[in-house]
Amino acid sequence: MKKNIFAVCDLEVDYARNFMEYINQKRNIPFEIQAFTTIEGLLRFGAETHIELLLISGKAMCREIREMDIGKIVILSEGVHSPELDHYPSVYKYQSSANVVREVMACYGEEKAVVPVPFPVLKKTTEVLGIYSPLGRCLKTSIALAMGQILARSQAVLYLNLEGCSGFEELTGTSYAHNLSDLLYYVRQENQNLIHKMNGMIQTVNNLDFIPPVRTPSDIYSTKGEDWERLISEIVRYSSYEVVILDIGQGVDELFSLLDQCSRIYMPVLSDEISVCKIAHFENLLRIWDFPQILAKTTKLHPPFHSAGTAEEYISQLVWSELGDYVKEILRKERE
Repeated sequence: MKKNIFAVCDLEVDYARNFMEYINQKRNIPFEIQAFTTIEGLLRFGAETHIELLLISGKAMCREIREMDIGKIVILSEGVHSPELDHYPSVYKYQSSANVVREVMACYGEEKAVVPVPFPVLKKTTEVLGIYSPLGRCLKTSIALAMGQILARSQAVLYLNLEGCSGFEELTGTSYAHNLSDLLYYVRQENQNLIHKMNGMIQTVNNLDFIPPVRTPSDIYSTKGEDWERLISEIVRYSSYEVVILDIGQGVDELFSLLDQCSRIYMPVLSDEISVCKIAHFENLLRIWDFPQILAKTTKLHPPFHSAGTAEEYISQLVWSELGDYVKEILRKERE
Protein backbone atom coordinates (compact mmCIF):
# COMPACT_ATOMS: atom_id res chain seq x y z
CA MET A 1 0.00 0.00 0.00
CA LYS A 2 1.40 3.40 -1.01
CA LYS A 3 1.70 6.39 1.27
CA ASN A 4 -0.65 9.32 0.81
CA ILE A 5 0.76 12.28 -1.13
CA PHE A 6 1.74 15.51 0.65
CA ALA A 7 2.32 18.12 -2.07
CA VAL A 8 4.03 21.45 -1.46
CA CYS A 9 3.69 24.25 -4.01
CA ASP A 10 5.46 27.58 -3.68
CA LEU A 11 6.48 29.85 -6.54
CA GLU A 12 9.51 31.04 -4.57
CA VAL A 13 12.08 28.45 -5.66
CA ASP A 14 14.57 28.99 -2.82
CA TYR A 15 11.88 28.65 -0.18
CA ALA A 16 10.52 25.46 -1.75
CA ARG A 17 14.03 24.00 -2.01
CA ASN A 18 14.93 24.80 1.60
CA PHE A 19 11.62 23.47 2.87
CA MET A 20 12.09 20.22 0.96
CA GLU A 21 15.61 19.84 2.34
CA TYR A 22 14.14 20.00 5.83
CA ILE A 23 11.31 17.60 4.99
CA ASN A 24 13.70 15.07 3.47
CA GLN A 25 15.65 14.96 6.73
CA LYS A 26 12.50 14.06 8.66
CA ARG A 27 11.86 10.34 8.68
CA ASN A 28 8.60 10.54 10.59
CA ILE A 29 6.44 12.33 8.00
CA PRO A 30 3.66 9.81 7.18
CA PHE A 31 3.40 10.94 3.57
CA GLU A 32 5.21 10.75 0.27
CA ILE A 33 6.40 14.31 -0.35
CA GLN A 34 6.19 16.04 -3.73
CA ALA A 35 7.34 19.64 -4.28
CA PHE A 36 6.33 22.02 -7.08
CA THR A 37 7.46 25.53 -8.00
CA THR A 38 4.98 25.99 -10.85
CA ILE A 39 1.20 25.74 -10.95
CA GLU A 40 1.40 23.82 -14.23
CA GLY A 41 3.57 21.11 -12.72
CA LEU A 42 1.18 20.68 -9.81
CA LEU A 43 -1.83 20.47 -12.14
CA ARG A 44 -0.18 17.83 -14.32
CA PHE A 45 0.73 15.74 -11.29
CA GLY A 46 -2.71 16.13 -9.70
CA ALA A 47 -4.43 15.03 -12.92
CA GLU A 48 -2.80 11.60 -12.60
CA THR A 49 -2.29 11.14 -8.86
CA HIS A 50 -4.55 11.85 -5.90
CA ILE A 51 -3.10 14.49 -3.55
CA GLU A 52 -4.21 13.91 0.03
CA LEU A 53 -2.62 17.03 1.53
CA LEU A 54 -1.58 20.21 -0.29
CA LEU A 55 0.41 23.05 1.26
CA ILE A 56 0.27 25.86 -1.25
CA SER A 57 1.32 29.50 -1.35
CA GLY A 58 -1.59 31.92 -1.41
CA LYS A 59 -0.06 33.45 -4.55
CA ALA A 60 -0.19 30.09 -6.32
CA MET A 61 -3.80 29.27 -5.43
CA CYS A 62 -6.15 29.44 -8.44
CA ARG A 63 -9.49 28.17 -9.72
CA GLU A 64 -8.00 25.07 -11.39
CA ILE A 65 -6.44 23.94 -8.11
CA ARG A 66 -9.68 24.55 -6.19
CA GLU A 67 -11.46 22.24 -8.61
CA MET A 68 -8.96 19.39 -8.14
CA ASP A 69 -9.87 16.40 -5.99
CA ILE A 70 -7.58 17.14 -3.03
CA GLY A 71 -8.11 15.72 0.44
CA LYS A 72 -7.00 18.80 2.39
CA ILE A 73 -5.64 22.19 1.31
CA VAL A 74 -3.61 24.39 3.65
CA ILE A 75 -2.53 27.89 2.59
CA LEU A 76 1.09 28.92 3.06
CA SER A 77 0.41 32.51 4.03
CA GLU A 78 2.72 35.52 4.04
CA GLY A 79 0.47 37.18 6.61
CA VAL A 80 -2.12 38.64 4.26
CA HIS A 81 -4.01 36.75 1.58
CA SER A 82 -7.12 37.09 -0.54
CA PRO A 83 -10.44 36.95 1.39
CA GLU A 84 -11.58 34.15 -0.92
CA LEU A 85 -8.96 31.91 0.75
CA ASP A 86 -10.28 32.54 4.26
CA HIS A 87 -12.23 29.28 4.37
CA TYR A 88 -8.97 27.33 4.04
CA PRO A 89 -6.75 26.82 7.10
CA SER A 90 -3.44 28.64 6.84
CA VAL A 91 0.04 28.59 8.34
CA TYR A 92 2.48 31.47 8.41
CA LYS A 93 5.22 31.02 5.83
CA TYR A 94 8.12 32.85 7.49
CA GLN A 95 8.64 30.73 10.56
CA SER A 96 10.79 27.66 11.14
CA SER A 97 10.14 24.69 8.87
CA ALA A 98 9.55 22.60 11.99
CA ASN A 99 6.71 24.88 13.07
CA VAL A 100 5.23 24.90 9.57
CA VAL A 101 5.18 21.08 9.45
CA ARG A 102 3.76 20.85 12.97
CA GLU A 103 0.93 23.28 12.17
CA VAL A 104 0.14 21.59 8.86
CA MET A 105 -0.07 18.20 10.55
CA ALA A 106 -2.34 19.70 13.21
CA CYS A 107 -4.62 21.13 10.50
CA TYR A 108 -4.73 17.77 8.74
CA GLY A 109 -5.49 15.96 11.98
CA GLU A 110 -8.62 18.07 12.48
CA GLU A 111 -10.31 16.26 9.60
CA LYS A 112 -12.65 13.66 11.13
CA ALA A 113 -13.05 11.80 7.86
CA VAL A 114 -9.38 10.92 7.57
CA VAL A 115 -8.70 7.19 7.74
CA PRO A 116 -5.17 6.25 8.81
CA VAL A 117 -3.21 4.31 6.22
CA PRO A 118 -0.90 1.52 7.43
CA PHE A 119 2.64 1.85 6.20
CA PRO A 120 3.78 -0.40 3.36
CA VAL A 121 4.96 -3.92 4.05
CA LEU A 122 8.48 -2.70 3.23
CA LYS A 123 8.48 -0.52 6.34
CA LYS A 124 11.07 -1.65 8.84
CA THR A 125 9.84 -3.33 12.00
CA THR A 126 9.30 -0.82 14.78
CA GLU A 127 11.29 -1.47 17.93
CA VAL A 128 9.68 -0.42 21.19
CA LEU A 129 12.42 0.11 23.76
CA GLY A 130 11.51 0.51 27.41
CA ILE A 131 13.77 2.33 29.86
CA TYR A 132 12.60 1.47 33.36
CA SER A 133 13.92 0.90 36.86
CA PRO A 134 12.18 0.46 40.21
CA LEU A 135 15.03 2.58 41.60
CA GLY A 136 15.26 6.35 41.74
CA ARG A 137 18.24 8.56 40.92
CA CYS A 138 19.72 5.98 38.57
CA LEU A 139 20.05 8.18 35.41
CA LYS A 140 17.06 6.52 33.73
CA THR A 141 15.91 9.58 31.78
CA SER A 142 19.47 10.60 30.91
CA ILE A 143 20.07 7.13 29.46
CA ALA A 144 16.79 7.29 27.50
CA LEU A 145 17.63 10.70 26.02
CA ALA A 146 21.19 9.69 25.16
CA MET A 147 19.99 6.47 23.51
CA GLY A 148 17.31 8.32 21.58
CA GLN A 149 19.73 10.88 20.16
CA ILE A 150 22.28 8.22 19.23
CA LEU A 151 19.72 6.06 17.42
CA ALA A 152 18.17 9.13 15.75
CA ARG A 153 21.36 9.65 13.77
CA SER A 154 20.34 6.81 11.46
CA GLN A 155 16.70 5.98 12.28
CA ALA A 156 13.37 7.69 12.85
CA VAL A 157 13.02 7.73 16.63
CA LEU A 158 10.22 8.90 18.91
CA TYR A 159 10.81 9.51 22.63
CA LEU A 160 7.88 9.37 25.06
CA ASN A 161 8.35 10.32 28.69
CA LEU A 162 5.76 8.52 30.85
CA GLU A 163 6.60 10.20 34.14
CA GLY A 164 4.18 12.17 36.25
CA CYS A 165 6.74 14.86 37.05
CA SER A 166 9.37 15.00 34.30
CA GLY A 167 10.69 18.55 34.68
CA PHE A 168 10.99 18.66 30.89
CA GLU A 169 9.78 22.22 30.34
CA GLU A 170 12.19 23.39 33.02
CA LEU A 171 15.01 21.40 31.43
CA THR A 172 14.42 22.71 27.91
CA GLY A 173 13.34 26.19 28.97
CA THR A 174 10.33 25.90 26.68
CA SER A 175 6.59 26.00 27.29
CA TYR A 176 4.75 23.72 24.89
CA ALA A 177 1.25 24.39 23.55
CA HIS A 178 0.45 20.67 23.37
CA ASN A 179 1.74 17.69 25.29
CA LEU A 180 1.16 14.03 26.06
CA SER A 181 -1.94 14.92 28.09
CA ASP A 182 -3.62 16.10 24.88
CA LEU A 183 -2.60 12.95 23.03
CA LEU A 184 -3.92 10.73 25.83
CA TYR A 185 -7.23 12.59 25.61
CA TYR A 186 -7.50 11.63 21.93
CA VAL A 187 -6.59 8.05 22.83
CA ARG A 188 -9.44 7.87 25.35
CA GLN A 189 -11.80 9.36 22.76
CA GLU A 190 -10.69 6.64 20.31
CA ASN A 191 -9.94 9.40 17.81
CA GLN A 192 -9.44 7.96 14.33
CA ASN A 193 -6.85 10.61 13.48
CA LEU A 194 -4.60 9.81 16.40
CA ILE A 195 -1.32 9.68 14.47
CA HIS A 196 -2.05 12.90 12.58
CA LYS A 197 -3.01 14.58 15.86
CA MET A 198 0.29 13.34 17.29
CA ASN A 199 2.29 14.68 14.33
CA GLY A 200 0.89 18.12 15.11
CA MET A 201 2.52 17.94 18.58
CA ILE A 202 5.97 16.63 17.63
CA GLN A 203 9.00 18.56 18.87
CA THR A 204 12.59 17.74 17.94
CA VAL A 205 15.98 17.92 19.63
CA ASN A 206 19.09 16.74 17.74
CA ASN A 207 16.93 14.73 15.28
CA LEU A 208 15.13 13.01 18.18
CA ASP A 209 11.38 13.53 18.00
CA PHE A 210 9.40 13.73 21.21
CA ILE A 211 5.97 14.56 22.55
CA PRO A 212 6.30 17.01 25.46
CA PRO A 213 5.46 15.12 28.68
CA VAL A 214 2.36 15.73 30.79
CA ARG A 215 2.27 18.68 33.15
CA THR A 216 -0.01 17.02 35.69
CA PRO A 217 0.93 13.67 37.31
CA SER A 218 -2.71 12.58 37.43
CA ASP A 219 -2.70 12.40 33.62
CA ILE A 220 -0.24 9.52 33.91
CA TYR A 221 -1.77 7.84 36.96
CA SER A 222 -5.31 7.93 35.53
CA THR A 223 -4.40 6.48 32.12
CA LYS A 224 -5.49 2.86 31.87
CA GLY A 225 -3.23 0.11 30.65
CA GLU A 226 -5.46 -0.47 27.62
CA ASP A 227 -4.98 3.18 26.60
CA TRP A 228 -1.18 2.83 26.71
CA GLU A 229 -1.52 -0.33 24.65
CA ARG A 230 -3.67 1.42 22.04
CA LEU A 231 -1.33 4.41 21.80
CA ILE A 232 1.73 2.22 21.24
CA SER A 233 0.02 -0.08 18.77
CA GLU A 234 -1.24 2.92 16.75
CA ILE A 235 2.26 4.38 16.61
CA VAL A 236 3.73 1.04 15.54
CA ARG A 237 1.09 0.43 12.89
CA TYR A 238 0.46 3.86 11.42
CA SER A 239 3.58 5.97 11.98
CA SER A 240 6.89 5.82 10.17
CA TYR A 241 8.96 5.56 13.35
CA GLU A 242 11.50 2.78 13.41
CA VAL A 243 12.18 3.10 17.13
CA VAL A 244 9.92 4.21 19.99
CA ILE A 245 11.62 4.84 23.34
CA LEU A 246 9.39 4.70 26.41
CA ASP A 247 10.89 6.43 29.45
CA ILE A 248 8.65 4.74 32.02
CA GLY A 249 8.13 6.23 35.46
CA GLN A 250 6.43 4.94 38.58
CA GLY A 251 2.64 4.88 38.84
CA VAL A 252 1.93 3.68 35.29
CA ASP A 253 -1.16 1.46 35.23
CA GLU A 254 -0.52 -2.20 34.38
CA LEU A 255 3.23 -1.67 34.34
CA PHE A 256 4.07 -5.29 33.56
CA SER A 257 1.75 -5.34 30.53
CA LEU A 258 3.36 -2.13 29.28
CA LEU A 259 6.85 -3.59 29.70
CA ASP A 260 5.69 -6.71 27.88
CA GLN A 261 4.92 -4.57 24.83
CA CYS A 262 8.58 -3.57 24.62
CA SER A 263 10.97 -5.34 22.27
CA ARG A 264 13.77 -4.77 24.78
CA ILE A 265 13.99 -3.22 28.22
CA TYR A 266 16.97 -1.37 29.66
CA MET A 267 17.08 -1.21 33.46
CA PRO A 268 19.67 1.05 35.12
CA VAL A 269 20.63 -0.37 38.51
CA LEU A 270 22.79 0.62 41.48
CA SER A 271 25.07 -1.62 43.53
CA ASP A 272 24.22 -0.62 47.11
CA GLU A 273 22.47 -3.24 49.23
CA ILE A 274 19.07 -1.53 49.35
CA SER A 275 19.03 -1.11 45.56
CA VAL A 276 20.01 -4.76 45.04
CA CYS A 277 17.13 -5.84 47.29
CA LYS A 278 14.64 -3.62 45.44
CA ILE A 279 15.67 -5.10 42.10
CA ALA A 280 15.32 -8.62 43.55
CA HIS A 281 11.84 -7.70 44.82
CA PHE A 282 10.84 -6.46 41.38
CA GLU A 283 12.12 -9.62 39.68
CA ASN A 284 10.23 -11.80 42.16
CA LEU A 285 7.04 -9.90 41.36
CA LEU A 286 7.55 -10.63 37.65
CA ARG A 287 7.74 -14.34 38.41
CA ILE A 288 4.74 -14.26 40.76
CA TRP A 289 2.59 -12.46 38.18
CA ASP A 290 3.78 -14.76 35.41
CA PHE A 291 5.82 -12.31 33.33
CA PRO A 292 9.15 -14.21 33.12
CA GLN A 293 9.56 -13.10 29.49
CA ILE A 294 10.20 -9.57 30.74
CA LEU A 295 13.25 -10.81 32.60
CA ALA A 296 14.53 -12.48 29.44
CA LYS A 297 14.46 -9.25 27.41
CA THR A 298 15.80 -6.95 30.12
CA THR A 299 19.36 -5.65 30.04
CA LYS A 300 20.68 -4.28 33.31
CA LEU A 301 22.80 -1.17 32.99
CA HIS A 302 25.46 0.07 35.40
CA PRO A 303 25.86 3.64 34.13
CA PRO A 304 28.95 5.67 34.98
CA PHE A 305 28.68 8.78 37.10
CA HIS A 306 27.42 11.68 35.02
CA SER A 307 28.14 15.28 35.93
CA ALA A 308 25.48 17.63 34.65
CA GLY A 309 26.14 20.77 32.66
CA THR A 310 23.72 23.68 32.41
CA ALA A 311 20.06 22.85 31.86
CA GLU A 312 20.10 24.41 28.37
CA GLU A 313 22.96 22.18 27.24
CA TYR A 314 22.17 19.04 29.20
CA ILE A 315 20.30 17.04 26.56
CA SER A 316 22.70 17.72 23.68
CA GLN A 317 25.77 17.09 25.86
CA LEU A 318 24.56 13.62 26.83
CA VAL A 319 25.69 12.07 23.54
CA TRP A 320 29.29 13.27 24.03
CA SER A 321 29.58 12.42 27.71
CA GLU A 322 30.98 9.32 29.38
CA LEU A 323 27.39 8.22 29.82
CA GLY A 324 26.84 8.65 26.08
CA ASP A 325 29.91 6.52 25.34
CA TYR A 326 28.56 3.85 27.68
CA VAL A 327 25.19 3.80 25.87
CA LYS A 328 26.90 3.67 22.45
CA GLU A 329 28.86 0.62 23.56
CA ILE A 330 25.70 -1.12 24.83
CA LEU A 331 23.97 -0.51 21.49
CA ARG A 332 27.02 -1.56 19.50
CA LYS A 333 27.24 -4.92 21.29
CA GLU A 334 23.54 -5.62 20.80
CA ARG A 335 23.61 -4.79 17.10
CA GLU A 336 26.75 -6.74 16.18
